[in-house]
Amino acid sequence: MTMIRAETAADTAARERLLDKAFGKTRRRKTSERLREGRLPSEGLAFTAVDAKGKLAGTIRLWDVVAGSAGRALFLGPLAVDCGQQGKGIGAALMRHAMAEAKRLGHAAIILVGDAPYYARFGFTGTLVADLHLPGPVDRARFLGVELIPGALDGAEGLVAGCGRLEALRREAA
Repeated sequence: MTMIRAETAADTAARERLLDKAFGKTRRRKTSERLREGRLPSEGLAFTAVDAKGKLAGTIRLWDVVAGSAGRALFLGPLAVDCGQQGKGIGAALMRHAMAEAKRLGHAAIILVGDAPYYARFGFTGTLVADLHLPGPVDRARFLGVELIPGALDGAEGLVAGCGRLEALRREAA
């Protein structure tokens, strides 16, 4: 039995190991990372899946961004599931949970860079972000968006930029 819960500080080391395994040590060189650098996930939108023994089985985070002319949106990523836990629906459960919570919190849209066939089942499509661009190279077939509020990405164009809470602020508060 897997449980999805809010990410905690105690999850950090296991999450980082999982992400290194899933995406490789060069994961921080990707364009998507430019949107997350030095920032904290959007308030209340970082989740982990843990197995019955309390071991981290998956992770998902959403980040605050400005999606060009569309204004505020969320950037999803990374989503990762432990290789020994894949095929059990954990990734899909994390996606559904994160999207539902984002909608409940009043967010209008989510964008991401990922596998189009996988994310299509959650409503993501490239047409919604066709005139948006990221701060670096990206495979356009993997650049996708979904509207949580209909029309949120209508006519969206321009640069996607990070705008969320800064990591430094958390360190200063501690």
